[in-house]
Amino acid sequence: MKTRLFSWLGREFVEIVGEGKSGAAADVATDDLFRDFQAELRLYGLSLDNTARTRVWGRDKAARTMATSARSKILTGKRRAASSSFISQEWFDSNAMAGLELLAMWPMNPAVERRPVDFEPARNYLYYLQYDSGVFYSGYTSTADTLNDQVTEVLRAISGARAISGGLTQDFRKTGRLSVFLHRSQSLSVVKDLLTKESWIDLSNVEYQLVDGFAGEKYLLEIEATAMCG
Repeated sequence: MKTRLFSWLGREFVEIVGEGKSGAAADVATDDLFRDFQAELRLYGLSLDNTARTRVWGRDKAARTMATSARSKILTGKRRAASSSFISQEWFDSNAMAGLELLAMWPMNPAVERRPVDFEPARNYLYYLQYDSGVFYSGYTSTADTLNDQVTEVLRAISGARAISGGLTQDFRKTGRLSVFLHRSQSLSVVKDLLTKESWIDLSNVEYQLVDGFAGEKYLLEIEATAMCG
C-alpha cells in the first residue's frame, strides 16, 4: 500500500493505492483493501466519509466485476463517490486479482455536506460528487463505433455534466483536470489531437494511462474529470 499527500489549487488530498492479497478472491481482496484504507485515513484525521474518488482495478473481467460489486456495498449513501473501474494486468506488481485507488480530500469546512448526484435514470455509478469546493465526475464512456466518435461523445457528456453541476462557470483550463484511460489497442496521438481542438482543455492538465479493458466490451476509452470551484 502506498500513500501520497499532496496539494492542488489550495486544497489538501490523500491518495492511497493498494493491491489485494495474492490468492484472495477479488471481492474479498477489495473488502480488505477498504478496511486497510480506512485505517490509513484515520492516521490523517479522515475516514471513508471523505472519499472523493475511487478506481477499481481487476486482473481480468471477472475480477473487475467482483471488485466493483464489493465497492458498491461499502461506499453507500452520502459516502458514495465518483468512480471508475478498469481491467489491466500491467497495473499489478503482484499476483493479486484486484486493486484499489482512493482519493480523499480534507474539507475546508468539516461540516460541509457531500452531495452525490445520480444520473437520470440512475446508474450503478454517480454522475458526479459535489464535495466542498470540488466537483468529481465519474469515468464517462461511449459505445460509438470509432475512437474519434467516442472521444467526442465523452467530452460532450463531461461538458453537459459541468453545465448541470455549475462547473461551466469556472475556468476549467485553470481549475480542472482530465484523466484519460485508453485501451492499449488504440492510438494515444489520436486522443491528444482531439483534445487539442477543445478550447476548454489545457493539455498540461491531462494525464493518460493505458488499460486492457473496461466495464463495456465496446468501450475504447474512459475519461474522468475533476474541477475545483473556488
